[in-house]
Amino acid sequence: MRHSILAASVAVAVASIPFAAAAQSPRDAEVAALRAQLAELQAKVDALEVRTDAQSDINIGTQESLDKMATTMPVVDTKGGLKVTSADKQFEFSAGGRLHFDAYAFDRDQASSTGTTEFRRARITLQGKAYGWDYKFEQDFAAGSGLDGFRDVYIAKSALGGKFTIGHFKPYRSMEELTSSNEILMMERPFATATGLFSGRQFQQGVGYLRADGNYTAGLSVFNLRSASGSRNEGVGAAGRVTFAPINTEDSTLHFGGWVSQENLNQGSADFSATANYAGRRGPSQTIATTTGASRNQVTAVGVEAAGSFGPLFFQGEYANATFGQPVGPDQDVATWYVQGSWLLNGGHKAYKPGNGIFASPKVADRGLWELTARYDTIENKDVRNMDVSSWIVGMNYYVNPNLRFMFNYTKGDNTLTGDETGQYALRTQFAF
Repeated sequence: MRHSILAASVAVAVASIPFAAAAQSPRDAEVAALRAQLAELQAKVDALEVRTDAQSDINIGTQESLDKMATTMPVVDTKGGLKVTSADKQFEFSAGGRLHFDAYAFDRDQASSTGTTEFRRARITLQGKAYGWDYKFEQDFAAGSGLDGFRDVYIAKSALGGKFTIGHFKPYRSMEELTSSNEILMMERPFATATGLFSGRQFQQGVGYLRADGNYTAGLSVFNLRSASGSRNEGVGAAGRVTFAPINTEDSTLHFGGWVSQENLNQGSADFSATANYAGRRGPSQTIATTTGASRNQVTAVGVEAAGSFGPLFFQGEYANATFGQPVGPDQDVATWYVQGSWLLNGGHKAYKPGNGIFASPKVADRGLWELTARYDTIENKDVRNMDVSSWIVGMNYYVNPNLRFMFNYTKGDNTLTGDETGQYALRTQFAF
């Protein structure tokens, strides 16, 4: 448009020259030269206008190409990891992982224990979507390169207001058990989880349904009594959990929940035990109760939970009572409970995950976050004299950034049955993406 205006101005100037020249001077040669210059300028303007029109056509073509690429090329997102989404959003893939490297040293008492280092977890996680189905495959190489290392391995589909999960995953029981190992408060979970009451039974093969709506969740899972690498057996189990958060704002959350679990041992089932490492991992352990697979008895547990996050302060507790069937004599009752809490020393807040009814790690700013932690944990067999253990844990977490955390725990164990009071110093370097 600007070139067209310029061309019109030049044309007017050229047309007016004869009148101006006739009125002012007879110098025809100078007028002819001026006309030639103006004609040359007009030619250049015309050429420029042609090029501009051509460039506009090119720009339009380029934009059309970009629009076409946007609708046909996959989208790659590298924020916090690697995620690829197809242009039609029918397929999604992301890769992640976690590395937990631990070191232990013990204040030995009566029980024998050996300080060491180990890779507590070394996982690769692949997950995404395909044709409306979610999928996840997670291998923990610290636990084994084959089936021993399987963790979450499933497909899932949203339906009926919730999500169905099929495969290898955690049954819906115990708040702390369902909390990711990247986000647990201490280096190890309390006795009300697969670290104690459900010893070795963290992931099971089955079907689950979970529904969540802002401030509540309801989940039910039915599963076989085997892990991916466990022996085939005919034992079956079921677990269900419900939660409710009457307060859930950006800075304050109050959570309540309850769960129930029943495991029915049958042909080929392994023995099920509640076992507690009361002085931390790799420290001394105490078997609290056992139900033998050959007896085809049941292990039934009921638990309640409460937790809250108010500004930089956080607390969480659970109480569970389990009955371990016995082939001879009365069943044995096992009770366990814990209370834990933390204080983020330089600000921060543990956010709530309403879709799962659990708490996440705090969001980390550039300055990092320091978190002071403490827990009291106990478990006992009410039908066996002095069969109870407990532990005090104090610790410090340093969140360097959203991916890197350092953890320190000091655990003081107490085994009433044996009188052992072993202590443990533990340090973890945790990197997750």
